[in-house]
Amino acid sequence: MGGESMTHTAPRSGGTGTGPVGSRTGQRLSGLAVALGLVLFLGGFAWGAVVYRPYTVPTGSMTPTIDAGDRVLAQRVDGGDVRRGDVVVFKDTTWGNVPMVKRVVAIGGDTVSCCQDGRLKVNGKEIDEPYLPKGEPAEITGFPTVTVPEGRLFLLGDERGSSLDSTAHLTDAASGTVARSAVDARVDSVVWPMKGMLERPTGFEPLGALSSPGPLRTITALVIAGAVLVLGGGAYGPIAKRAGAARTRRANAEPADAR
Repeated sequence: MGGESMTHTAPRSGGTGTGPVGSRTGQRLSGLAVALGLVLFLGGFAWGAVVYRPYTVPTGSMTPTIDAGDRVLAQRVDGGDVRRGDVVVFKDTTWGNVPMVKRVVAIGGDTVSCCQDGRLKVNGKEIDEPYLPKGEPAEITGFPTVTVPEGRLFLLGDERGSSLDSTAHLTDAASGTVARSAVDARVDSVVWPMKGMLERPTGFEPLGALSSPGPLRTITALVIAGAVLVLGGGAYGPIAKRAGAARTRRANAEPADAR
């Protein structure tokens, strides 16, 4: 009896105890990942809510760029920031005082007319418009040269055959133009169905700088990164618990040394 020794082994980490599973470092990193993920996820949504407004386009006047019933995200912008080629949301009492979506083809000081060789002409330059329906001319019927007053915009729909745009208001006092102040937002993306970001209309680039896309891609990246961190951090506990249980089963399966 005196020569015998009794050896007691301490429970291995990851056993069936009721305490936290995994290492302390792992638990802290997991909590940090969840906290950071929540900040990015909620912050991205908050940023998007401040910068963007959702709209449902009721008509097909912007087909094929935007179809009837499409859901778009439009960046809140000042009318002074609008440039040629932008697709904007605006409201004008002369046009019915309801939100409308059209493309800006000319700004204050520009001259615009149609059609020569089936193309729109702005400041004497024929504009390449790849966003129009294939095979369709820039206008079904031409219109005489219009000089856009300063502080105003000339707007057309991409579906020129059915769009009630500036060409339908040429006899108005402002020759179909709309004040920059009437613009509420600039369309950045079609989100339903998921057509993605609108392409930059490079045909207007020789006339001046185009507008830059809004921060939608950055906001989307923040939301996705936040979701990944929250899910990854939340998964640490169950993964550590399973790993600990597996180690315990292996330890119990080892043959004991008999002396």
